[in-house]
Amino acid sequence: MPYTLSLITVEKKEELAERYADLIDHEVKSEVFGCCIKLLTDDKETKERWEENFYFISQNIRSHGRLYHLGDPALPRDTLYYDPQSRTAFLINVAYYGLVKSLALSVAGDVLEEEHGTHSVHGACIDADGRGTAVLGESGAGKTTQTYGLLLDGRIRVVSDDWFFARVYGSDVFAYGSEKNFYIRADLAGAWPAFADLVGQADLDAEERAVVDLRSVVGKGRVLPMTTLRTVIFLRRHEGGPVRCVPLEPDEALEAASAAGYFNPHLLVRTPFREGIRRRFFAALLGATRVFEVTAGPTPAETQEVLREIVMGERRN
Repeated sequence: MPYTLSLITVEKKEELAERYADLIDHEVKSEVFGCCIKLLTDDKETKERWEENFYFISQNIRSHGRLYHLGDPALPRDTLYYDPQSRTAFLINVAYYGLVKSLALSVAGDVLEEEHGTHSVHGACIDADGRGTAVLGESGAGKTTQTYGLLLDGRIRVVSDDWFFARVYGSDVFAYGSEKNFYIRADLAGAWPAFADLVGQADLDAEERAVVDLRSVVGKGRVLPMTTLRTVIFLRRHEGGPVRCVPLEPDEALEAASAAGYFNPHLLVRTPFREGIRRRFFAALLGATRVFEVTAGPTPAETQEVLREIVMGERRN
């Protein structure tokens, strides 16, 4: 969902924190790839989904970043502020849990990118026989839908369906998951009926989505904590024709990723310094992997066939 986020000063953050202090009914800290992220909210449902979504951390740990999520009738819907100094986000009148989740990951990413050489990737990450594949693309391209379709193949395992963190070690790029459970759409069962029972038993929110334990369907051994990336796919929306697959050279792929904002609309700080960090990371990633640009076909199944060939190493061009 498109939205506008405004950066604020630490003084403005202090003012807002004081204003909303008495509205906070629930506080919970969670671990996001080694970062302690604290949620402060007036909404019990958001607190419960958060606890299902992220890993527990000791409540005695001091937080690296904070998210205030609450309602304020004096402000418009989806009012978003972020203070980069204290790494505190305010999500005011935000009904969609998916945005809460994404900004929690982005706050953690803000810490990790600047201080720990760890980079955020907004996309899915799967593994086949130890070979990791990242599936990136703009919103609506179908990367999440296609990820679950690939999981119908017992040889394929998942690290993340939406967001992962990555580190460069020499010539290798490692990808790491960060969510305990995944946030899925109810229409997933329409594309892949094998997930109908999972969706049917889920506690859907107003957006027809739910946090679910995918292990109950695919098995515990097929949700992995990490993999080594060997392939990157840029997935494009269906344009009216058949599936199209084009291999990209590293320089060509880097320019495409940069032009697309690295396929991540949730990056909180966009300065020349941060742009340099991101460009160097993606140059390393795209130089260490095979890169394909796939334009989706008219049905998920047609696209799926091409993606499976790439993931399994059966397609070279």
